[in-house]
Amino acid sequence: MSDYILSEETRTKYKKISTATIATALYKRGLRNQFIQGVVPVAAKADNMVGQAFTLRYIPAREDRNPITVFRDPHHPQRIAMETCPAGHVLVMDARKDARAATAGSILITRLAVRGAAGVVSDGGFRDAEGIGALSMPAYYAKPSAPTNLTLHEALDINVPISCGDVAVFPGDVMIGDRDGVMVIPAHLADELADECTGMESYEDFVLEQVQCGAAIIGLYPCTKEEHQLKYAEWRIKTGR
Repeated sequence: MSDYILSEETRTKYKKISTATIATALYKRGLRNQFIQGVVPVAAKADNMVGQAFTLRYIPAREDRNPITVFRDPHHPQRIAMETCPAGHVLVMDARKDARAATAGSILITRLAVRGAAGVVSDGGFRDAEGIGALSMPAYYAKPSAPTNLTLHEALDINVPISCGDVAVFPGDVMIGDRDGVMVIPAHLADELADECTGMESYEDFVLEQVQCGAAIIGLYPCTKEEHQLKYAEWRIKTGR
């Protein structure tokens, strides 16, 4: 598990940074597979999801181990995960990309939200998706699914390295979610990427303004002409960016 602790300063920066910008910054460092595949917001939120990963791993359910009565067990890993995910963290669930049965429903996810979690991500399904979408806490999933997880999944390991949507997620990694999806940032890169991406977002806002005013892309995006560098410097002074 990472010793990294996400600061409020870095968390605030990521609230305004898109997953697309993060993907580009990670690609520059040779990391090409950090966007969780097949996962979308249950409902769009105004702010990004930002928090460190707290993980739950599911394996295929076996009938002799997963009767409906296992939910009576006070040590059931799914329930324990909901009660131990730290405030400000994101619960990330490895459901083997199988959304035929739910990894959680609105009651459990509401409990997670009430406890102060920053969000939840599953590469499987959720029950009662409408109720989950109504929460202020961001939630990401593959799609709605009514059957209980016991029909296909057994919750087994808490806060171990997992796969979610074909991305390796380690406890403590920084999860960023926007309306496009979710990026996984290795913890040791989180602070430097926040600073770099803030600058990248500033330049892209400048570029968008220029394009809306009729500017051509070549030489502007990416910036390879000094005239655009000078214009950008003037724009930053004017906008405080």
